[in-house]
Amino acid sequence: MSLFDDDFYSTRVSRRIRSTGRDASFSKRGSGIRWTPVRVAVASSMVSALAAVLVFGLFTGFDRSEGSVSAVAGVTNVGLSNDPLEKTISAAAKMRPAVVSIINEQAQPENDATEGNDAAGTDGGDVSPELQQAALGSGFIFEKVKGKAHIITNNHVIQDAVAVKAVLSNGETRNAKVVGTDAITDLAVLEIDADGIDAVAEFGESEGLRAGQWVMAIGNPLGLSDSLTMGIVSKTKRIIPVSLSQDGNYDWEQEVIQIDASINQGNSGGPLIDLDGNVVGINSMKIAEYGVEGVGFAIPSHIAMPIVQSLLEYGKVKRPYLGVYTMDLGLYMAQQSAAAQGHGDDDGSAGDADQEPSTEEGSKSGDGAVGGEDEGMMMPQGDLKLPDDVKQGVIVLQAVGPAEEAGLAFNDVIVKLDNESISSTMELRKYLYGKKTIGDEIEVTFYRDGKKQTTTFKLAEKTEE
Repeated sequence: MSLFDDDFYSTRVSRRIRSTGRDASFSKRGSGIRWTPVRVAVASSMVSALAAVLVFGLFTGFDRSEGSVSAVAGVTNVGLSNDPLEKTISAAAKMRPAVVSIINEQAQPENDATEGNDAAGTDGGDVSPELQQAALGSGFIFEKVKGKAHIITNNHVIQDAVAVKAVLSNGETRNAKVVGTDAITDLAVLEIDADGIDAVAEFGESEGLRAGQWVMAIGNPLGLSDSLTMGIVSKTKRIIPVSLSQDGNYDWEQEVIQIDASINQGNSGGPLIDLDGNVVGINSMKIAEYGVEGVGFAIPSHIAMPIVQSLLEYGKVKRPYLGVYTMDLGLYMAQQSAAAQGHGDDDGSAGDADQEPSTEEGSKSGDGAVGGEDEGMMMPQGDLKLPDDVKQGVIVLQAVGPAEEAGLAFNDVIVKLDNESISSTMELRKYLYGKKTIGDEIEVTFYRDGKKQTTTFKLAEKTEE
Protein backbone atom coordinates (compact mmCIF):
# COMPACT_ATOMS: atom_id res chain seq x y z
CA MET A 1 0.00 0.00 0.00
CA SER A 2 1.44 3.37 -1.03
CA LEU A 3 1.14 6.54 0.97
CA PHE A 4 -1.62 7.75 -1.36
CA ASP A 5 -4.32 5.27 -2.47
CA ASP A 6 -4.36 6.89 -5.88
CA ASP A 7 -2.73 5.73 -9.13
CA PHE A 8 -1.59 9.32 -9.85
CA TYR A 9 0.75 9.25 -6.84
CA SER A 10 1.75 5.56 -7.21
CA THR A 11 4.88 4.39 -9.03
CA ARG A 12 3.66 0.83 -9.42
CA VAL A 13 2.81 -0.48 -12.86
CA SER A 14 -0.80 -1.50 -13.31
CA ARG A 15 -1.37 -5.26 -13.14
CA ARG A 16 -3.65 -4.96 -16.15
CA ILE A 17 -0.94 -3.37 -18.25
CA ARG A 18 1.70 -5.85 -17.09
CA SER A 19 -0.53 -8.82 -18.00
CA THR A 20 -1.29 -7.63 -21.53
CA GLY A 21 2.36 -7.33 -22.50
CA ARG A 22 1.66 -4.50 -24.91
CA ASP A 23 2.34 -0.77 -24.82
CA ALA A 24 -0.69 0.96 -23.40
CA SER A 25 0.81 4.44 -23.66
CA PHE A 26 -1.30 5.44 -26.63
CA SER A 27 -4.91 4.80 -27.49
CA LYS A 28 -6.74 5.66 -30.69
CA ARG A 29 -9.96 6.40 -28.92
CA GLY A 30 -11.34 9.90 -29.10
CA SER A 31 -8.55 12.49 -29.11
CA GLY A 32 -5.70 10.04 -29.72
CA ILE A 33 -3.22 10.38 -26.82
CA ARG A 34 -3.92 8.50 -23.65
CA TRP A 35 -2.44 10.43 -20.71
CA THR A 36 -1.22 7.94 -18.19
CA PRO A 37 -0.51 9.17 -14.64
CA VAL A 38 3.24 9.02 -15.23
CA ARG A 39 3.02 11.03 -18.45
CA VAL A 40 0.82 13.66 -16.80
CA ALA A 41 3.38 14.09 -14.03
CA VAL A 42 6.30 14.38 -16.47
CA ALA A 43 4.46 16.82 -18.73
CA SER A 44 3.47 19.00 -15.78
CA SER A 45 7.09 19.15 -14.64
CA MET A 46 8.28 20.17 -18.10
CA VAL A 47 5.63 22.90 -18.44
CA SER A 48 6.50 24.30 -14.99
CA ALA A 49 10.21 24.38 -15.83
CA LEU A 50 9.55 26.10 -19.18
CA ALA A 51 7.33 28.69 -17.49
CA ALA A 52 10.03 29.46 -14.92
CA VAL A 53 12.61 29.97 -17.68
CA LEU A 54 10.30 32.33 -19.59
CA VAL A 55 9.48 34.43 -16.52
CA PHE A 56 13.16 34.67 -15.53
CA GLY A 57 14.08 35.65 -19.07
CA LEU A 58 11.47 38.41 -19.24
CA PHE A 59 12.72 40.08 -16.07
CA THR A 60 16.45 39.65 -16.50
CA GLY A 61 16.94 39.46 -20.25
CA PHE A 62 17.85 36.32 -22.19
CA ASP A 63 21.10 37.72 -23.50
CA ARG A 64 23.35 38.80 -20.61
CA SER A 65 26.27 39.69 -22.88
CA GLU A 66 27.89 43.10 -22.45
CA GLY A 67 26.78 44.39 -25.81
CA SER A 68 23.16 43.34 -25.51
CA VAL A 69 20.66 45.96 -26.65
CA SER A 70 17.53 43.79 -26.85
CA ALA A 71 14.38 45.43 -25.43
CA VAL A 72 12.36 43.84 -22.67
CA ALA A 73 8.72 44.78 -22.20
CA GLY A 74 8.19 47.08 -19.22
CA VAL A 75 11.91 47.68 -18.60
CA THR A 76 13.78 50.77 -19.82
CA ASN A 77 17.35 50.08 -20.91
CA VAL A 78 19.75 52.66 -19.50
CA GLY A 79 23.11 51.04 -20.09
CA LEU A 80 24.66 48.09 -21.81
CA SER A 81 22.95 45.54 -19.60
CA ASN A 82 19.30 44.67 -19.36
CA ASP A 83 19.64 43.77 -15.68
CA PRO A 84 17.24 46.08 -13.78
CA LEU A 85 19.63 46.01 -10.83
CA GLU A 86 22.07 47.95 -13.00
CA LYS A 87 19.62 50.86 -13.42
CA THR A 88 20.71 52.60 -10.22
CA ILE A 89 24.35 52.36 -11.26
CA SER A 90 23.64 53.67 -14.76
CA ALA A 91 21.43 56.49 -13.48
CA ALA A 92 24.08 57.61 -10.98
CA ALA A 93 26.85 57.44 -13.59
CA LYS A 94 24.79 59.59 -15.94
CA MET A 95 24.07 62.30 -13.36
CA ARG A 96 27.13 62.48 -11.11
CA PRO A 97 29.45 64.43 -13.45
CA ALA A 98 26.88 67.27 -13.54
CA VAL A 99 26.59 67.54 -9.74
CA VAL A 100 28.67 70.16 -7.93
CA SER A 101 29.35 71.16 -4.34
CA ILE A 102 28.57 74.78 -3.43
CA ILE A 103 30.70 76.73 -0.94
CA ASN A 104 29.21 79.83 0.69
CA GLU A 105 31.99 82.17 1.84
CA GLN A 106 31.38 85.03 4.23
CA ALA A 107 33.54 87.59 5.99
CA GLN A 108 35.06 86.62 9.31
CA PRO A 109 33.77 88.39 12.40
CA GLU A 110 35.66 91.62 12.86
CA ASN A 111 37.50 90.53 16.01
CA ASP A 112 38.66 87.29 14.40
CA ALA A 113 39.90 89.14 11.34
CA THR A 114 41.75 91.65 13.54
CA GLU A 115 43.46 88.90 15.53
CA GLY A 116 44.54 87.23 12.32
CA ASN A 117 45.97 90.48 10.98
CA ASP A 118 47.85 91.15 14.20
CA ALA A 119 49.31 87.68 14.12
CA ALA A 120 50.48 88.34 10.60
CA GLY A 121 52.19 91.51 11.71
CA THR A 122 49.95 94.03 9.94
CA ASP A 123 49.69 97.58 11.19
CA GLY A 124 45.89 97.48 11.49
CA GLY A 125 45.33 99.64 8.41
CA ASP A 126 42.73 99.11 5.71
CA VAL A 127 42.68 95.37 5.29
CA SER A 128 39.96 93.49 3.46
CA PRO A 129 38.27 91.03 5.82
CA GLU A 130 39.28 87.45 5.18
CA LEU A 131 36.56 85.19 3.83
CA GLN A 132 35.81 81.84 5.38
CA GLN A 133 33.54 78.95 4.55
CA ALA A 134 30.18 79.61 6.19
CA ALA A 135 27.97 76.96 4.57
CA LEU A 136 28.08 73.98 2.26
CA GLY A 137 25.47 72.81 -0.20
CA SER A 138 24.92 71.13 -3.52
CA GLY A 139 23.85 72.04 -7.03
CA PHE A 140 23.89 70.70 -10.58
CA ILE A 141 24.78 71.98 -14.03
CA PHE A 142 21.69 72.09 -16.24
CA GLU A 143 22.82 74.03 -19.31
CA LYS A 144 25.79 75.53 -21.14
CA VAL A 145 25.29 78.83 -22.98
CA LYS A 146 27.95 80.98 -24.69
CA GLY A 147 30.87 79.58 -22.76
CA LYS A 148 29.06 79.66 -19.41
CA ALA A 149 27.61 76.79 -17.40
CA HIS A 150 24.49 77.45 -15.32
CA ILE A 151 23.87 75.76 -11.98
CA ILE A 152 20.65 75.30 -10.00
CA THR A 153 20.83 75.33 -6.19
CA ASN A 154 18.76 76.51 -3.20
CA ASN A 155 18.56 80.15 -2.22
CA HIS A 156 19.33 79.30 1.40
CA VAL A 157 22.58 77.61 0.34
CA ILE A 158 24.06 80.91 -0.87
CA GLN A 159 22.18 83.31 1.38
CA ASP A 160 24.34 86.16 2.76
CA ALA A 161 27.36 84.93 0.79
CA VAL A 162 30.14 87.39 -0.04
CA ALA A 163 31.62 84.90 -2.49
CA VAL A 164 30.37 81.59 -3.91
CA LYS A 165 32.45 78.73 -5.27
CA ALA A 166 31.50 75.55 -7.09
CA VAL A 167 33.51 72.35 -6.75
CA LEU A 168 33.21 70.10 -9.80
CA SER A 169 32.98 66.30 -9.66
CA ASN A 170 36.70 66.09 -10.52
CA GLY A 171 37.60 68.20 -7.48
CA GLU A 172 38.30 71.43 -9.37
CA THR A 173 37.07 74.60 -7.64
CA ARG A 174 35.70 77.50 -9.69
CA ASN A 175 34.40 80.92 -8.75
CA ALA A 176 30.64 81.23 -9.25
CA LYS A 177 28.55 84.28 -10.06
CA VAL A 178 25.02 84.59 -8.66
CA VAL A 179 22.67 85.12 -11.62
CA GLY A 180 19.50 85.41 -9.56
CA THR A 181 17.77 84.24 -6.38
CA ASP A 182 14.19 83.78 -5.20
CA ALA A 183 13.52 83.45 -1.47
CA ILE A 184 9.87 82.50 -1.95
CA THR A 185 10.60 79.26 -3.81
CA ASP A 186 14.10 78.84 -2.30
CA LEU A 187 15.81 78.63 -5.70
CA ALA A 188 18.95 80.25 -7.09
CA VAL A 189 20.91 80.14 -10.34
CA LEU A 190 24.72 80.39 -10.49
CA GLU A 191 27.11 80.79 -13.41
CA ILE A 192 30.62 79.40 -13.88
CA ASP A 193 33.09 79.11 -16.75
CA ALA A 194 32.04 76.17 -18.95
CA ASP A 195 35.57 75.32 -20.11
CA GLY A 196 36.09 71.57 -19.85
CA ILE A 197 32.54 70.85 -18.71
CA ASP A 198 30.76 68.20 -20.76
CA ALA A 199 28.09 66.75 -18.52
CA VAL A 200 24.72 68.55 -18.33
CA ALA A 201 21.72 67.27 -16.40
CA GLU A 202 18.56 66.21 -18.19
CA PHE A 203 15.10 66.76 -16.74
CA GLY A 204 12.42 64.13 -16.29
CA GLU A 205 8.66 64.37 -15.83
CA SER A 206 8.08 65.21 -12.18
CA GLU A 207 4.34 65.40 -12.82
CA GLY A 208 4.42 61.73 -13.78
CA LEU A 209 5.92 60.51 -10.49
CA ARG A 210 4.01 57.83 -8.60
CA ALA A 211 3.99 56.97 -4.90
CA GLY A 212 6.41 54.11 -4.30
CA GLN A 213 8.63 54.98 -7.27
CA TRP A 214 12.39 54.62 -6.65
CA VAL A 215 14.42 57.85 -6.66
CA MET A 216 17.99 58.85 -5.79
CA ALA A 217 19.44 61.97 -4.15
CA ILE A 218 22.94 63.13 -5.07
CA GLY A 219 24.87 65.83 -3.27
CA ASN A 220 27.34 66.96 -0.64
CA PRO A 221 25.90 65.92 2.73
CA LEU A 222 28.04 66.96 5.70
CA GLY A 223 30.81 67.91 3.27
CA LEU A 224 31.02 64.35 1.89
CA SER A 225 30.85 65.26 -1.78
CA ASP A 226 29.52 62.99 -4.50
CA SER A 227 27.29 61.02 -2.14
CA LEU A 228 24.27 58.95 -3.17
CA THR A 229 21.20 58.03 -1.18
CA MET A 230 18.20 56.09 -2.39
CA GLY A 231 14.55 55.75 -1.40
CA ILE A 232 11.03 55.97 -2.68
CA VAL A 233 8.54 58.72 -3.36
CA SER A 234 6.41 58.79 -0.22
CA LYS A 235 3.92 61.30 -1.64
CA THR A 236 3.97 63.02 -5.01
CA LYS A 237 2.41 66.28 -3.82
CA ARG A 238 2.73 67.59 -0.29
CA ILE A 239 1.88 71.16 0.76
CA ILE A 240 4.00 72.32 3.69
CA PRO A 241 4.10 75.73 5.43
CA VAL A 242 7.37 77.65 5.25
CA SER A 243 8.80 80.42 7.39
CA LEU A 244 10.84 82.54 4.98
CA SER A 245 12.61 84.41 7.77
CA GLN A 246 13.03 81.33 9.99
CA ASP A 247 11.23 83.15 12.79
CA GLY A 248 8.66 80.44 13.40
CA ASN A 249 5.85 82.29 11.64
CA TYR A 250 4.64 80.69 8.41
CA ASP A 251 4.30 83.03 5.48
CA TRP A 252 4.29 80.73 2.47
CA GLU A 253 3.22 77.26 1.42
CA GLN A 254 5.50 75.18 -0.77
CA GLU A 255 4.44 72.29 -2.98
CA VAL A 256 7.04 69.53 -2.66
CA ILE A 257 7.71 65.85 -3.31
CA GLN A 258 8.02 63.87 -0.08
CA ILE A 259 10.74 61.20 -0.16
CA ASP A 260 12.35 58.82 2.30
CA ALA A 261 15.84 59.01 0.78
CA SER A 262 18.26 60.45 3.34
CA ILE A 263 18.57 64.24 3.06
CA ASN A 264 21.20 65.77 5.33
CA GLN A 265 22.84 69.15 5.76
CA GLY A 266 24.72 69.82 2.53
CA ASN A 267 22.27 67.90 0.32
CA SER A 268 20.26 71.07 -0.25
CA GLY A 269 20.25 72.17 -3.88
CA GLY A 270 21.29 68.78 -5.23
CA PRO A 271 19.26 66.79 -7.75
CA LEU A 272 16.61 64.17 -7.07
CA ILE A 273 16.70 61.77 -10.02
CA ASP A 274 14.64 58.87 -11.32
CA LEU A 275 16.14 55.55 -12.39
CA ASP A 276 16.68 56.89 -15.91
CA GLY A 277 19.11 59.45 -14.46
CA ASN A 278 16.80 62.43 -15.11
CA VAL A 279 16.17 65.25 -12.62
CA VAL A 280 12.67 65.20 -11.15
CA GLY A 281 13.29 67.50 -8.18
CA ILE A 282 15.68 69.75 -6.27
CA ASN A 283 16.42 68.51 -2.75
CA SER A 284 15.43 71.29 -0.42
CA MET A 285 14.62 70.37 3.18
CA LYS A 286 13.86 67.72 5.76
CA ILE A 287 12.04 67.51 9.07
CA ALA A 288 14.88 67.82 11.58
CA GLU A 289 13.26 66.77 14.82
CA TYR A 290 14.30 64.15 17.32
CA GLY A 291 12.77 60.80 16.48
CA VAL A 292 11.89 61.74 12.90
CA GLU A 293 13.59 59.77 10.13
CA GLY A 294 13.04 59.45 6.40
CA VAL A 295 10.94 62.56 5.81
CA GLY A 296 12.64 64.71 3.18
CA PHE A 297 11.32 67.11 0.58
CA ALA A 298 12.27 68.16 -2.94
CA ILE A 299 10.95 70.95 -5.17
CA PRO A 300 9.35 69.32 -8.27
CA SER A 301 11.22 70.14 -11.48
CA HIS A 302 8.04 71.27 -13.26
CA ILE A 303 7.55 73.94 -10.58
CA ALA A 304 11.23 74.91 -10.41
CA MET A 305 11.94 75.44 -14.11
CA PRO A 306 9.65 78.47 -14.74
CA ILE A 307 11.31 80.14 -11.74
CA VAL A 308 14.76 79.24 -13.07
CA GLN A 309 13.94 80.68 -16.50
CA SER A 310 12.78 83.94 -14.91
CA LEU A 311 15.99 84.15 -12.88
CA LEU A 312 18.03 83.64 -16.04
CA GLU A 313 16.11 86.30 -17.93
CA TYR A 314 15.57 88.96 -15.26
CA GLY A 315 17.76 87.97 -12.33
CA LYS A 316 14.59 87.75 -10.21
CA VAL A 317 11.01 86.55 -10.33
CA LYS A 318 8.63 89.33 -11.31
CA ARG A 319 5.60 89.37 -9.06
CA PRO A 320 2.79 91.85 -8.41
CA TYR A 321 3.47 94.37 -5.67
CA LEU A 322 0.69 95.46 -3.31
CA GLY A 323 2.83 97.59 -1.01
CA VAL A 324 1.80 96.74 2.56
CA TYR A 325 3.72 95.49 5.58
CA THR A 326 1.33 93.55 7.72
CA MET A 327 0.56 91.63 10.88
CA ASP A 328 -2.08 88.93 11.18
CA LEU A 329 -5.16 90.11 13.04
CA GLY A 330 -5.53 86.73 14.75
CA LEU A 331 -1.97 86.90 16.07
CA TYR A 332 -2.47 90.44 17.33
CA MET A 333 -5.67 89.51 19.13
CA ALA A 334 -3.94 86.54 20.75
CA GLN A 335 -1.14 88.83 21.96
CA GLN A 336 -3.72 91.28 23.30
CA SER A 337 -5.47 88.51 25.19
CA ALA A 338 -2.21 87.20 26.63
CA ALA A 339 -1.17 90.71 27.64
CA ALA A 340 -4.49 91.31 29.37
CA GLN A 341 -4.20 88.07 31.35
CA GLY A 342 -0.56 88.67 32.20
CA HIS A 343 -0.80 92.30 33.26
CA GLY A 344 -4.39 92.59 34.44
CA ASP A 345 -5.30 95.04 31.71
CA ASP A 346 -9.07 95.24 31.45
CA ASP A 347 -9.05 97.27 28.27
CA GLY A 348 -7.15 94.73 26.17
CA SER A 349 -4.34 97.15 25.34
CA ALA A 350 -1.16 96.04 23.62
CA GLY A 351 0.75 95.52 26.85
CA ASP A 352 4.47 96.37 26.83
CA ALA A 353 5.12 99.44 24.75
CA ASP A 354 8.48 98.12 23.55
CA GLN A 355 7.06 94.81 22.27
CA GLU A 356 7.82 94.47 18.60
CA PRO A 357 5.31 93.00 16.17
CA SER A 358 5.58 89.36 15.30
CA THR A 359 5.00 89.44 11.60
CA GLU A 360 4.34 86.98 8.84
CA GLU A 361 7.14 87.86 6.47
CA GLY A 362 9.71 88.91 9.01
CA SER A 363 11.92 90.73 6.53
CA LYS A 364 11.25 93.96 4.73
CA SER A 365 13.61 92.92 2.00
CA GLY A 366 11.47 89.91 1.02
CA ASP A 367 9.46 90.09 -2.17
CA GLY A 368 8.10 93.55 -1.51
CA ALA A 369 4.44 92.60 -1.91
CA VAL A 370 3.90 92.29 1.78
CA GLY A 371 6.25 92.88 4.60
CA GLY A 372 6.88 92.52 8.23
CA GLU A 373 9.08 93.34 11.12
CA ASP A 374 11.21 96.41 10.59
CA GLU A 375 13.07 98.71 12.91
CA GLY A 376 10.87 101.65 13.81
CA MET A 377 7.71 99.99 12.47
CA MET A 378 4.83 100.67 14.85
CA MET A 379 2.61 98.14 16.57
CA PRO A 380 -1.13 98.46 15.99
CA GLN A 381 -2.37 101.05 18.43
CA GLY A 382 -5.62 101.72 20.26
CA ASP A 383 -8.94 100.05 19.66
CA LEU A 384 -9.26 98.84 16.07
CA LYS A 385 -13.06 99.20 16.46
CA LEU A 386 -13.85 96.12 14.46
CA PRO A 387 -17.30 94.50 14.30
CA ASP A 388 -17.66 91.57 16.67
CA ASP A 389 -17.80 89.07 13.78
CA VAL A 390 -14.46 90.24 12.28
CA LYS A 391 -11.85 87.91 13.75
CA GLN A 392 -9.54 87.42 10.77
CA GLY A 393 -7.66 89.72 8.42
CA VAL A 394 -4.32 91.53 8.22
CA ILE A 395 -3.42 94.77 9.94
CA VAL A 396 -1.49 97.33 7.90
CA LEU A 397 1.66 98.35 9.76
CA GLN A 398 2.95 100.42 6.88
CA ALA A 399 1.69 101.26 3.40
CA VAL A 400 4.11 102.10 0.57
CA GLY A 401 3.99 102.33 -3.20
CA PRO A 402 0.61 101.49 -4.78
CA ALA A 403 -1.14 100.90 -1.44
CA GLU A 404 -0.04 104.24 -0.06
CA GLU A 405 -1.12 106.04 -3.21
CA ALA A 406 -4.53 104.35 -2.96
CA GLY A 407 -4.97 105.67 0.58
CA LEU A 408 -4.28 102.61 2.74
CA ALA A 409 -2.75 103.57 6.07
CA PHE A 410 -1.46 102.36 9.42
CA ASN A 411 -4.02 100.40 11.51
CA ASP A 412 -6.26 99.59 8.52
CA VAL A 413 -7.46 95.97 8.63
CA ILE A 414 -7.66 94.25 5.23
CA VAL A 415 -10.33 91.55 5.08
CA LYS A 416 -10.78 90.96 1.34
CA LEU A 417 -8.89 91.12 -1.93
CA ASP A 418 -11.41 91.37 -4.75
CA ASN A 419 -14.13 89.00 -3.53
CA GLU A 420 -11.87 86.58 -1.67
CA SER A 421 -11.65 86.71 2.11
CA ILE A 422 -8.15 87.12 3.52
CA SER A 423 -7.37 85.78 6.98
CA SER A 424 -3.56 85.95 7.02
CA THR A 425 -0.53 87.36 5.30
CA MET A 426 0.06 83.93 3.78
CA GLU A 427 -3.36 84.00 2.12
CA LEU A 428 -2.76 87.55 0.93
CA ARG A 429 0.54 86.54 -0.64
CA LYS A 430 -0.88 83.36 -2.22
CA TYR A 431 -3.76 85.30 -3.78
CA LEU A 432 -1.44 87.93 -5.21
CA TYR A 433 1.12 85.52 -6.64
CA GLY A 434 -1.33 82.86 -7.75
CA LYS A 435 -4.17 84.88 -9.24
CA LYS A 436 -2.85 88.33 -10.13
CA THR A 437 -0.19 89.73 -12.40
CA ILE A 438 1.66 93.03 -12.65
CA GLY A 439 -0.67 95.74 -13.92
CA ASP A 440 -3.89 94.01 -12.81
CA GLU A 441 -6.47 96.01 -10.90
CA ILE A 442 -7.30 94.82 -7.41
CA GLU A 443 -10.11 95.78 -5.04
CA VAL A 444 -9.11 95.93 -1.39
CA THR A 445 -11.79 95.79 1.32
CA PHE A 446 -10.69 97.05 4.72
CA TYR A 447 -11.89 98.46 8.02
CA ARG A 448 -10.81 101.86 9.33
CA ASP A 449 -12.12 103.10 12.65
CA GLY A 450 -14.88 100.52 12.53
CA LYS A 451 -16.11 101.52 9.07
CA LYS A 452 -15.92 99.19 6.08
CA GLN A 453 -14.31 100.75 3.01
CA THR A 454 -13.00 99.68 -0.40
CA THR A 455 -10.35 101.03 -2.72
CA THR A 456 -9.23 99.91 -6.17
CA PHE A 457 -5.79 100.35 -7.72
CA LYS A 458 -3.31 98.72 -10.09
CA LEU A 459 -0.67 96.31 -8.88
CA ALA A 460 2.85 97.47 -9.62
CA GLU A 461 6.18 95.70 -10.01
CA LYS A 462 8.58 95.84 -7.11
CA THR A 463 11.52 98.12 -7.85
CA GLU A 464 14.94 97.80 -6.27
CA GLU A 465 15.31 100.11 -3.29
